[in-house]
Amino acid sequence: MIRNNICLSSHPVGCSKDVERQIAYVKSKGPINGPKNVLVIGASTGYGLASRITSAFGSGASTLGVAFEKPGTEKSPGTAGYYNIRAFETQAKAAGLWAKTLNGDAFSTDIKNQVMEIIKKEMGGKVDLVIYSLASPVRTDPKDGVTYRSALKPRGGVYTAKSVDPFKGEIKESTIEPATPEEEFATVKVMGGEDWELWIDALMSEGLLSEGAQTVAYSYIGPEVTTPIYREGTIGKAKEHLEKTVVSLDKKLAKLKGKSYVSVNKALVTKASSVIPVVSLYVSVLYKVMKEMGLHEGCIEQIDRLYRERLFSGKPIAVDEKGLIRIDDWEMRPDVQAKVMTYWNQITSENVAQYADLKGFEEDFLQLNGFAITGVDYAAEVTSDQLV
Repeated sequence: MIRNNICLSSHPVGCSKDVERQIAYVKSKGPINGPKNVLVIGASTGYGLASRITSAFGSGASTLGVAFEKPGTEKSPGTAGYYNIRAFETQAKAAGLWAKTLNGDAFSTDIKNQVMEIIKKEMGGKVDLVIYSLASPVRTDPKDGVTYRSALKPRGGVYTAKSVDPFKGEIKESTIEPATPEEEFATVKVMGGEDWELWIDALMSEGLLSEGAQTVAYSYIGPEVTTPIYREGTIGKAKEHLEKTVVSLDKKLAKLKGKSYVSVNKALVTKASSVIPVVSLYVSVLYKVMKEMGLHEGCIEQIDRLYRERLFSGKPIAVDEKGLIRIDDWEMRPDVQAKVMTYWNQITSENVAQYADLKGFEEDFLQLNGFAITGVDYAAEVTSDQLV
């Protein structure tokens, strides 16, 4: 069920198969000399799920996940993230790996306290890697009880640019009104680094981070064509705050000889990118170019490379002039971006299939919810046992 470019249903068997595919990819690359006790905040989909899979099946880590997902009932499916978690835990158990997930609001003090109790009682009292990968549009500040809602808007003025309906293949101009100061502030509160720092503060106050512990959050920068709506927009302001949080965290983690990082990752199909004008078109064109050049990666390929070539390579971790890990390096290669802009400048509704990978965009969008997965019989009835 897709309405207004939002998928309202999920397929439990498809989600399970996709988790198995990601696990198989990591295992095919061989072991990683990486973390052994890992906390993943935002562990049910996308980069967070990929981080948990890579930690467990690459490094043999015990993993504690936090996510806020809706369970299924006997008559209707839950969220895709709910089934992803269930599939991951099933596979982890079969492999002899400890894994546990807390389903609740990661922004809340209550969930933080529950996580800390589990670390103390079931994980030996220490974690050596904390992944922060929350993607919620809403956050209630635990200090003042105010609920903030993010807004994906430009700042400073009305923004008009080329866009696409990825499911109809129609190229059109889209106009977005600018954010109010209140919307900008709220977006930083939801998507900035404030909660990340609260998590690290809580863990350190209880002595739950090991010597040399690392924490990693995820961000995105992107090219000039998406800058007004993304990097210079409200979400970009929030990402800047997230990236600046590293300075504060590093001072605190220095006591443990630990380190914090922000990894700038590649543009991919997400629930948000399917509804943000300009971004959906850019991602479709980028997919076309990177697949033609043999450079395309999904979430699991990106995170596996982050672990093997950056975080746990045994070499000094390469960062840019701002201290950011750039695992978007293939996307931002000059030859890739030059070809993207060549296609971008020529694309119309009539030739969109020639210059954009709308099929790949749609497949990735469906796969976020367990559909369009190879090896799944979608004509077969889904049983109540599979739903709950």
